[in-house]
Amino acid sequence: MTAQLLDGKAIAQKVRDEVRLDVARFVAQHGRAPGLDVVLVGEDPASQVYTRNKEKASIEVGMRGRLHRLPADATEEAVLDLVNGLADDDEVDGILVQLPLPKGINEQRVLDAVPASKDVDGFHPLNAGLLSAGRPGLVPCTPRGCMRLLAEAGTKLQGARAVVVGRSNIVGKPIAQLLLAQHATVTIAHSRTRDLAAVCREADVLIAAVGKAKMIQGDWVKEGATVIDVGINRTPEGKLCGDVDTAAAMDRAAWITPVPGGVGPMTIACLLENTLLAARARLGN
Repeated sequence: MTAQLLDGKAIAQKVRDEVRLDVARFVAQHGRAPGLDVVLVGEDPASQVYTRNKEKASIEVGMRGRLHRLPADATEEAVLDLVNGLADDDEVDGILVQLPLPKGINEQRVLDAVPASKDVDGFHPLNAGLLSAGRPGLVPCTPRGCMRLLAEAGTKLQGARAVVVGRSNIVGKPIAQLLLAQHATVTIAHSRTRDLAAVCREADVLIAAVGKAKMIQGDWVKEGATVIDVGINRTPEGKLCGDVDTAAAMDRAAWITPVPGGVGPMTIACLLENTLLAARARLGN
């Protein structure tokens, strides 16, 4: 068996095309475009690239994308003043605070200042609670993208054994909730799980989101499994790789996401989806 690659770039473009059509309908109905506002504090090079890409992507689908920059020495109160101003602005549908924030700023306090209705990252405790309760809300973008990848692969989730390696609030926990909602039997594993290899070998669906290069070995993958690799790491040679030893896993999996070009492109595409959903919800449709 040789796994088929789940092309995240192509599927993300499909999502963007869907959003572009829906944004046009939104504009026709409401006379304005959905607005995504991104807050960047400091000069972190990676964060600058990410925020520019988010602003550009939103504009490309017809949204109003806007980037707000604050210097690295901005006070916590200055950041909160900006976020609170965006929270009160009716033209703003989605607010995203780019992490990490500079030292000395309480990230949780800033994130909690983003209203749940505009929390397109899906980090607000209210949105986390709604997800846990199986009720509609804004879902973190990367897990949302993972679920779309599974759908595009035609992976049957009802009754399937799913293993999520990683327990972060951003990926591991929310994707476990989404899989449960699709009637999968879900195990959340992590770096301290006893005999992690044996747990992974039981998975019909294996989600790797632990942040350690090639931690999941090829022989940890069940024959015919669908493998979603959320990790983005660098080898000692400087090459990008995931949490899964992709080359080895290819001989056992039915479907697997590459790194790069798998989950990564889906995250921004699903951010655009979330912004549109937030805009609709705020206007009552």
